[in-house]
Amino acid sequence: QVQLVESGGNLVQPGGSLRLSCAASENMFRLITMGWYRQAPGKQRELVAIISAGSSAVTNYADSVKGRFTISLDNAKNTVYLQMNSLKSEDTAVYYCNALYATYPPSNYWGQGTQVTVSS
Repeated sequence: QVQLVESGGNLVQPGGSLRLSCAASENMFRLITMGWYRQAPGKQRELVAIISAGSSAVTNYADSVKGRFTISLDNAKNTVYLQMNSLKSEDTAVYYCNALYATYPPSNYWGQGTQVTVSS
């Protein structure tokens, strides 16, 4: 069972920046993808950004965060990051880390969530 521990959520003013971290308890040898999702009150959970494992590190972002957020993966630390710049009030949500591992069948894991609040 892989444990994902997120950190970095906080209250920040509009236009500010935050960096979220998610540390996995298992090395990334069998990792397929890691990603960040978010869920605002009264809304469904949505994909924010996702990155593939390995040297290619292909990334994909929600249209609403393109150009503002950057996802990265540190294999040595078993950690995925989400750098969030130019934050807006609509970015307020609980952010969840996700990891997909190549077991049979594939194993999908979630972190406990970290709160990001963008408000003046």
